Amino acid sequence: MIKKYRFLIARRITQITIMVLYVIANVYGIDILMGNLSSSLLFKVIPLSDPYAVIQMLFAGAIISFDILLGAFIISIFYAIIGGRAFCSWVCPVNMITDAANFLRRKFGFNQIQKKQPASRNIRYWVIAISFIISFFMGIAAFEMISPISMIHRGIIFGLGFGWATILVLFLFDLFVLKNGWCGHICPLGGFYSLIGRFSLIRVHHDSDKCTACMKCKEVCPESQVLHMVTKTSIPVLSGECTNCGRCVEVCDDDALNFSIKKFNKGE
Repeated sequence: MIKKYRFLIARRITQITIMVLYVIANVYGIDILMGNLSSSLLFKVIPLSDPYAVIQMLFAGAIISFDILLGAFIISIFYAIIGGRAFCSWVCPVNMITDAANFLRRKFGFNQIQKKQPASRNIRYWVIAISFIISFFMGIAAFEMISPISMIHRGIIFGLGFGWATILVLFLFDLFVLKNGWCGHICPLGGFYSLIGRFSLIRVHHDSDKCTACMKCKEVCPESQVLHMVTKTSIPVLSGECTNCGRCVEVCDDDALNFSIKKFNKGE
């Protein structure tokens, strides 16, 4: 049982631990991880900044300090190595909400009813562009002002309040309206990290010789289009849209999917 859910368990422990560290820094002054998901300080020394938020600030005309730029560089390099959208599945608190909604979608058979997604996954990239334009003309970090991620994160630290409504809306949207609607189609932060993730070293690799075409991997994958090679060929998942959540690896009884390191000399 643990093997079947090892990455899911690890992700939940990671997400909860990060939130707890923020809370105890605010409530008890135990400053291991201070700040929020946009700008943090690790061990009172290492700056960590959301590069997407920093770019919005630059478009808004803000003067950015060296520490914030350094923090954005550190985060960019980190996710460029392990996979950009690992943030979405291993850090972001919204992931727990959308995962719950998609679990119920599978249980209730909603995915079979809605065979074709009615919205393009490219919406999130348009939202990125629009957020930069609005930031430029309005002089604010546009997405940060309305980000459900920031609302929920602040709610966890300071008390949910209106955050409960945000949680409910995201949950119902993903459950009844659109499969992986927020994370897979709309969220510009996930789209931004997918661009960084195109260069990541850690990849899920498919072995077609072991695959028996059970399709369990595509059923649980939040970005099933990245598994286009399943049953066809033995190559790694190269798309930056992969969240490196590991669910496909866990559910594969054939051991046809596993994490590996990108091999540049073979073009993989």
